[in-house]
Amino acid sequence: MSPVITGLVFVGLLMAFGGAEEEAPFCQILGSPEFPLMSKEGDVTIGGAFSIHSKITQPPLSFTEKPTRLTCSSVNLREFRFAQTMIFAIEEINKSEYLLPNVSIGYRIYDNCGSTLSSMRAVMALMNGDEWSAGNSCSGQSAVHAIIGESESSSTIVLSRTTGPFKIPVISHSATCECLSNRKEYPSFFRTIASDLYQSRALAQLVKHFDWTWVGAVNSDSDYGNNGMAIFLAAAQEEGVCVEYTEKFHRAEPEKLLKVVEVIRKSTARVVVGFLAHVEMNNLLQQLSLHNITGLQFIGVEAWITADSLVTPTSFSVLGGSLGFAVQKANISGLDDFLINDFWDTEIECKNTNRDQMTKTANCRENQDLIELKDNDNDVAELRYSTNIYKAIFAVAHSLHSILKCSKSQGCDKTVKVTPWQVVESLKQVNFTIKNGDQVWFDSTGAAVARYEVVNWQHGSDGSVQFKPVGYYDASLPPGQKFVLKTEAIMWPGGKTELPVSVCSESCRPGTHKVLQKGKPVCCYDCVLCAEGEISNSTDSNDCKKCPDEYWSNQKRDACILKNVEFLYFTEVMGIILVFFTLFGVLLTLMVAILFLINKDTPLVKANNSELSFLLLFSLTLCFLCSLTFIGQPSEWSCMLRHTAFGITFVLCISCVLGKTIVVLMAFKATLPGSSVMKWFGPAQQRLSVLAFTLIQVVICILWLTINPPFPFRNMKLSKDKIILECSLGSPVGFWAVLGYIGLLAVLCFVLAFLARKLPDNFNEAKFITFSMLIFCAVWITFIPAYVSSPGKFTVAVEIFAILASSYGLLFCIFVPKCIIIVLKPELNTKKHLMGKK
Repeated sequence: MSPVITGLVFVGLLMAFGGAEEEAPFCQILGSPEFPLMSKEGDVTIGGAFSIHSKITQPPLSFTEKPTRLTCSSVNLREFRFAQTMIFAIEEINKSEYLLPNVSIGYRIYDNCGSTLSSMRAVMALMNGDEWSAGNSCSGQSAVHAIIGESESSSTIVLSRTTGPFKIPVISHSATCECLSNRKEYPSFFRTIASDLYQSRALAQLVKHFDWTWVGAVNSDSDYGNNGMAIFLAAAQEEGVCVEYTEKFHRAEPEKLLKVVEVIRKSTARVVVGFLAHVEMNNLLQQLSLHNITGLQFIGVEAWITADSLVTPTSFSVLGGSLGFAVQKANISGLDDFLINDFWDTEIECKNTNRDQMTKTANCRENQDLIELKDNDNDVAELRYSTNIYKAIFAVAHSLHSILKCSKSQGCDKTVKVTPWQVVESLKQVNFTIKNGDQVWFDSTGAAVARYEVVNWQHGSDGSVQFKPVGYYDASLPPGQKFVLKTEAIMWPGGKTELPVSVCSESCRPGTHKVLQKGKPVCCYDCVLCAEGEISNSTDSNDCKKCPDEYWSNQKRDACILKNVEFLYFTEVMGIILVFFTLFGVLLTLMVAILFLINKDTPLVKANNSELSFLLLFSLTLCFLCSLTFIGQPSEWSCMLRHTAFGITFVLCISCVLGKTIVVLMAFKATLPGSSVMKWFGPAQQRLSVLAFTLIQVVICILWLTINPPFPFRNMKLSKDKIILECSLGSPVGFWAVLGYIGLLAVLCFVLAFLARKLPDNFNEAKFITFSMLIFCAVWITFIPAYVSSPGKFTVAVEIFAILASSYGLLFCIFVPKCIIIVLKPELNTKKHLMGKK
C-alpha cells in the first residue's frame, strides 16, 4: 500500500458532540507536506522536477503506523546539472534589464528519485505548495506558473496528466515519447526537444545507411521505450531492415533483463538498437559486461548515448564504437563557471544554514551526497540537455513578459494576475533567439525542431572515453541534406576500421536473385542463379529480367549479349566439305564433257545421243553449282535464287535424262519393220521437249516469286541461345510444287527406263538410266523427313547433300560406264560391239 498522497482538500469539521456549533470550513494538507530540494521566492514561480537521485527505497508497510518517508539514493549527476542549469537561467533573467525588468522569478525544484510514485508527490507539491493550511478558502491558484521537467517520458506523462486539468504548462527538456504529441490528452505540454517520431525514423535510416539489414532491438518497458520502438520497427520495415528479436524490460525486472541478455548472446545479429532510458541501459551494460558479451555494434538514442554514468572501466569493451543520436552540446556563456563555482557559493550555503531555513530546504546532512559533487567538473564539457533547460526557462520568461506587457522603460505591469492557462496560450506564440544563436519556438504539437548530433564512442588520445560527433540530423533541412555522416571518422567495435556486417543472408551477386526462406523474415533468403535467357545486373535483385528477343544471357547471367547468328558458313568445316564435293563434282562433270568431246566421233558417243549428253552434262554442272547458293548468309536475292536455280537446273537435268530415255525407246521401236517413229522424235523434237519441260518449271518459279517469294528470316524459336538465319519458303505451296514437279519427271523417267531395260543391246543405256533414277528418287524421298526434322543450318546441309547425292548418282550411273569403255576398253567402242555383232 502506497503512502497517502498529499493534497489540498476541503474538510468540514463537524462538532460531533451534543450542542456543538458548526464551524466554518477551511483548507488543510492531509499528511506531511513535501518540501523542495532547492527553492527561492519570487514574484512568479517556476517549478522543476528532476531525478536527482536514481534509486528509491520504499519503507516497510506494517499497516499499524504511518509509513516513513521514501529514501532516495545514488546521485544522478546529469539530472543534478539540469537543476543547476535551471537556477542559472533564472538568475540570468532576474539580472536582465530587457526581460521581465522589474519582476523576479522564484523556483521550487523537487527530486522525484526516478520513480513515478515520487513524481506524483512532487507534482502535487508543485501545485499546492507546502503550507499546512490555506485559511478559510481555497483559491485554486497553483503554487507555480509553469513546471520544467521531467527527464523521462513516463514520469512526464504522470506530471502532464495530473497538471493538465488545471492547465498548468509543463515544459520538458528530454521527454521524447511521441505519445506526448497528442494535444487532446496533453494540451498544456511543451518540450524543447523533438519527438521520438524523428529519432526513431532516423535510427532506421542510420541502420539502412550501413546496410545492416539484420538487427536486434531492446527497449525499456515504458512509454518512452515502447512508443519509440514501435515507430522504429515500422520505419525499419519501410527501409527493408529486418529485426531478429524485440525484447523489453523494466528497471525493476531483473529476471527479464537476464532473459534479454541470453537472447542477445544467442542471436546472429551483430547490431543492437537500444531504445532505452539511461537507467535500463546501465543495468543492461552491467549484465553484458558480466557475461563478457562484446563486439556488438550498439545503436543508441539520446537518452543514453552520451550518459557519463555509463562510462566505467569495463563499459568500453561493450559499448566501444557505439553510434547514436545525441542532443547538441550546450554552448551557453557563463554556464560552466556557474556550475563549478557560483552555484556552490550562492545556492548551497550549508555553513550558515539555520533551523528555519532548513525547514524550507533540504537538510545539508541529508544531502551530503550532493555536496560531495562540488569539485566534480569532468562532465561539464559534455553537457547537452542543459541548453534545452535554458530554452525552457527563457520560453516561460518570454511568455510572462508578453502577459505582463513589459517594456524596458516602464517595466512590467504587476497588477496583472497571471494564470497558468495564460502562460500556456502565450507559449504557443513564443519565437525568440537565445544568446548562442538558437531559435526557440514550438510547433503544433508543442515540440521543437528535430536536431541531433550523431556521436561515436571512441578512445581519446589520453585513453578516456569520448563521444565524438561524426555527423548530424536536422529535420528542418531539405530532403537529401537532413542526414550527413562522416563514415571515415567512425571507430567500430573492437577498435576496427572496417564496417561490421550484420545480415541474415549474404548479398546476392549480379546474376542471381533472392528467394525467400520459408518461415523467415524477408532479409533471410537464398541466392538462386537466374534462368537461361534472364539476367540480374544489380546486387540483391528480387527477380531476374528477361533478355530482349535478339539477346541472350551470358554465362554469369549478369548481362545480355547478342545471340550468335547461325547459318552455314563457307569457312566452317561442314561448309568446306560441301564446297569441296561441289567443286569436285563440277570437275568430274567437266572431265567427262572433255572426254566426250574428244571422242565425239566414236561409235559409243554417237550412239548415246551426244547432243543430249552434252546438255545433260551442262545441266549437271549447274546442279552442282546451284548448291553453292545455299551456303553463306541468306539475303533477299540469295533466298530467291537458291530455290529457283535448284528447281530449274534439276528439271533441265531430268528433262535431258527423260529425252535420252525416250530416244532409246524410240530407237528400238524404229528398228521394227514399217516403223516411222524416229521421224517424230528427232533432234528438234528432243530439244523442244527439254525446253517445254523446263519452261513449265520456270513458270512455276515465276508464280512463286511473284506471289510469295522466299525471304531471309531470323528464327528465334528453334534455339534459345542463338538466332538461326535461314530462308523462309514464303509460300510452302510454291516450294513443294517445284519439288513435286521434279519428282513427277523423275518418276516418269524411271518408269520409261524401267520399261526399256530389257531391250537387246550390248550397251543398253536404259539400264543405267533406271538405276540413276532409282538413286535419284531414293535420295529425294529420304530428303523429305530429314529436311523437316533437321534444325538450323543442318536443314540447308541436308538440302545440299540431296542435291549433290542425286547429281553424283546421275553422273556416275549414266556416264561412268561409258568413260570406262572409252578410256580402259577402247576395243569395245565399236559399232559391231554396240550392235551386238561379233
